[in-house]
Amino acid sequence: MAPRPLSPLVLALGGAAAVLGSVLFVLWKSYFGRGRERRWDRGEGWWGAEPARLPEWDEWDPEDEEDDEPALEELEQREVLVLGLDGSGKSTFLRVLSGKSPLEGHIPTWGFNSVRLPTRDFEVDLLEIGGSQNLRFYWKEFVNEVDVLVFMVDSADRLRLPWARQELHKLLDKDPDLPVVVVANKQDLSEAMSMVELQQELGLQVVDSQREVFLLGASIAPVGPGSEDPGTVHIWKLLLQLLS
Repeated sequence: MAPRPLSPLVLALGGAAAVLGSVLFVLWKSYFGRGRERRWDRGEGWWGAEPARLPEWDEWDPEDEEDDEPALEELEQREVLVLGLDGSGKSTFLRVLSGKSPLEGHIPTWGFNSVRLPTRDFEVDLLEIGGSQNLRFYWKEFVNEVDVLVFMVDSADRLRLPWARQELHKLLDKDPDLPVVVVANKQDLSEAMSMVELQQELGLQVVDSQREVFLLGASIAPVGPGSEDPGTVHIWKLLLQLLS
């Protein structure tokens, strides 16, 4: 039987996905690029940087800058890419970090979300790209442009864990030098897998021992005013340590 030609709808969807990927890449370059080189490309890799004091979670205060000289140097930027399958908690992570309440219900990210967080020594740009199947193809295009990768996993989503493992290892293979923080989210759920199970199921035990890969458990959720989610704080402090 002769193969059936692709329908106009399928061709249109494929074209739309390609355009979306191109737009994402252009936006990344224009918003985060700004002509900066990757730090280890100019001999300033995080592993060889001078020891720096770890900035605290709420250390930066705009009032501290009032007495400084009017002409201040622009803070250096650090880029963090936040990836993971849809529903793993990426958007909630960004919103909790930036002090915003999460959106009602599960709303998949069609495109990307971003947030810029200042510290005393540098600014951290976090970019989340949607985790739906049609967007995962473009993840690899951004990996070489960032300083740290955060990969979110839904600890209770046992059925899709093999897909998460496959996508994670594609990213690990893409950049062997990139530090990776794997966040095992939703540990508070009764059906959540243990950290030992997740380490095995995600194949982290076979990762090169010389590579910087971290597995952190978390239950990322908003908390009341004046409080901080311990899991989010732990992840943030590790990111600052890697970026310093």
